[in-house]
Amino acid sequence: MQQQVIIVGGGMVGLSLSLMLAKANIAVKLLEAVKYPNYDDQNVAPYHSSFDARNTALSRRSVQIYQKLGLWDALQQHATPILQVHITEQGSFGKARLIAEQEKVESFGQVIENAWLGRVLLTQVRQQPLIELIDGVQVTALTQDAEQVHIEALRGEETLKLETKLLIAADGRDSFCRQAIGVGVDVHDYDQVAIVTTVQTSKPHEQVGFERFSALGPLALLPLPGEYRRSVVWPVKKGTENEWLGDENDQHFLSALQQTYGDRAGKFEKTGKRFSYPLSQVLAHKQAVGRVILMGNAAHTIHPVAGQGFNLCLRDADVLVRYLVNQLTTSDDLGNPDNLLAYEQARLSDQQRVIKFCDTVVRGFSNQNPLLKLIRNTGLIAFDVIPGIKPLVANYAMGLKA
Repeated sequence: MQQQVIIVGGGMVGLSLSLMLAKANIAVKLLEAVKYPNYDDQNVAPYHSSFDARNTALSRRSVQIYQKLGLWDALQQHATPILQVHITEQGSFGKARLIAEQEKVESFGQVIENAWLGRVLLTQVRQQPLIELIDGVQVTALTQDAEQVHIEALRGEETLKLETKLLIAADGRDSFCRQAIGVGVDVHDYDQVAIVTTVQTSKPHEQVGFERFSALGPLALLPLPGEYRRSVVWPVKKGTENEWLGDENDQHFLSALQQTYGDRAGKFEKTGKRFSYPLSQVLAHKQAVGRVILMGNAAHTIHPVAGQGFNLCLRDADVLVRYLVNQLTTSDDLGNPDNLLAYEQARLSDQQRVIKFCDTVVRGFSNQNPLLKLIRNTGLIAFDVIPGIKPLVANYAMGLKA
């Protein structure tokens, strides 16, 4: 009998996981609350609530996962490699650089716009016979017993009643499923909002990514397809975001970028529409409860400062599939609670390391105390000159030491 898993949440994590499961010959019913777009124009990737204006820096490990799925050729057309990473702090002496050639890797990862990543994943899901995709459906109830998970969902006027031995909740930071199974969360509000857009500069990006720490917030500037296009992710203090949004503030935004970043990119010539996203850390107290697994932002939502969130989720998904495949060799019960608990334990070390790193960077570089600034910049120089540190950090950033 064909095993079937239900995934609630069809964002980038849910779509990727469903493709991983299908490749392992496990059937999937994928439920998504928001209707997906139709892709009538092959040159356009419309925004969806999960495939929005943001960009994702895929680590080398994530690229390997998509290669294994046979998706990388399609994704590569819309991605740009990161060949160097420069880290600096505005008005300070410290700086550090990572260079792919010196670390003997072809790149540190690939930057792709979420709209294109979502389009490629959704197109593949729609073509996969083992995946039943149901969008525009809202889960309204979730219960479980020793044998099954039971859910109810609304699609228009229709009520769906579904059962499965394993339910994977990938329904986001404010997960309904997580609340339904009684899992609490620890929340830390960073009091920041990420301003996200795409800009054009007078100098080519040459596949270099920059992290520039400033009093306004940590500015990430990453290369995009097109020689002069770069993505901007700029966390600023909550309550100041309207200063940077709206067409009337285009020049004000470009001027602030120029002042913060300097002339390394030449002149900031054009900016796209800016979008804002509140930033908080949300960590579930548990990720495996009975026959339900929390995945993606439902399990852990982290600050985007180091671009690690989605990559961590992909590693979670990759490991979960391996646990499920191993379970099938000994039993037909994919939702065996003991196996799910074993998966949860196996992932804690990698998750905790990444979560602590991102949180430490945000808190450490947000403090403008002169002594702390001196310590930070001394640390950046040490990172740049002490042998053995760069390869270690690079491998963690690329997801190869998870």
